[in-house]
Amino acid sequence: MTGAVILASTRAGSRPLLRATLLAAVAVSLSACSLFGSSKEAKPAPLQPFTAALNTSVQWEARIDSVKFPLSISAQDKQVVVGDSDGVLTALAVDTGTPLWRVNVGKGLSAGVGSDGRFAAAVTRDNELVVTEGDKILWRKTLTTPVITSPFVAGERVFVLTLDRVVVGYDAQDGRKLWELRRPGEPLTLKQSGVIGAYQNTLVVGQGSRLAGVDPTRGSLLWEATVANPRGTNEVERLADLVGPMGRDQEVFCARAFQSAVGCVNADRGSAIWTRNFAGTQGVSADATLVAAADASDRITAWGTRSGDVLWTSDQLQNRKLSTPLVTSKAVIFGDSEGYVHFLSRDKGQTLQRVSTDSSGVATAPVLMGNTVLVVTRNGRLYALRQD
Repeated sequence: MTGAVILASTRAGSRPLLRATLLAAVAVSLSACSLFGSSKEAKPAPLQPFTAALNTSVQWEARIDSVKFPLSISAQDKQVVVGDSDGVLTALAVDTGTPLWRVNVGKGLSAGVGSDGRFAAAVTRDNELVVTEGDKILWRKTLTTPVITSPFVAGERVFVLTLDRVVVGYDAQDGRKLWELRRPGEPLTLKQSGVIGAYQNTLVVGQGSRLAGVDPTRGSLLWEATVANPRGTNEVERLADLVGPMGRDQEVFCARAFQSAVGCVNADRGSAIWTRNFAGTQGVSADATLVAAADASDRITAWGTRSGDVLWTSDQLQNRKLSTPLVTSKAVIFGDSEGYVHFLSRDKGQTLQRVSTDSSGVATAPVLMGNTVLVVTRNGRLYALRQD
């Protein structure tokens, strides 16, 4: 189970020793409780035979270092930017896999890379935010709070979502801190990648169980919409942070609240469209008609994007430790812990195609650019799969 580590948030007057004790107690209780299943892992469902109904091929492969952090791929302007565990950022041409530039930031990374095609941003394990323009390092800045969510780069700004869900905006060119948004939050937060993106002139971020719209120039709160209503008798049971990545179609953003619910929000109105109880730990993907996610046992559900009605369910990939899905016009795509990439039909969730990468397991949500699906494995291989 990924992302099952909890951080004790800073409270006024709390002592470091007390916080460390609370952290240890929570970690022990979570490892033993039914929230994450029994200590004996369930066997993954065997792969079922299928009749191929979608032509896919490996367009190219590239080698990066091993991936030991919550990785994401940034694809912009026909290039993909990816970071490895040793702190090397690499840009490759999406159509050929040809390296365009490479830069070593000097330290291993704690999160994936954010890029707008011009600037790239990453955070090291020493909690240093590093911003580059191509293979040139522009600036570095030490952060006071750990970061495991990939920075978001847009409008010549770099936006960072810290582990305690504080949002900070920086000037991409010189590193000036522009603003900081610190909202009252829950006493505990997940050590798992959060959600951050943009809609028109609004920064969209997850704060606790809410999706928030933020003015990117001033850092002021514009709206909040609730994805889940946390319930429980203690702080652990009520933990419902939004976890990334989120899905989007135009003004509609859809997200998963950890072990609680899946829901969609209208960013024009700043209000929830629908929410459904659905326990799980990975993010969601969406397009104009379909939202897809897997629960904690890897049972897959698809909902209508605007209605929230269940379109189909599938348990054929149960307990295979699925990645966050990718919804495309041709298929709903999941990676699993054995390195298989599964292409499921949009109408019924049936297997259309299955592609084997390496046995180390898929490390990140697949990413679509054009007709190419990008997948990274834990051993550090980047695969470009073409859907025909």
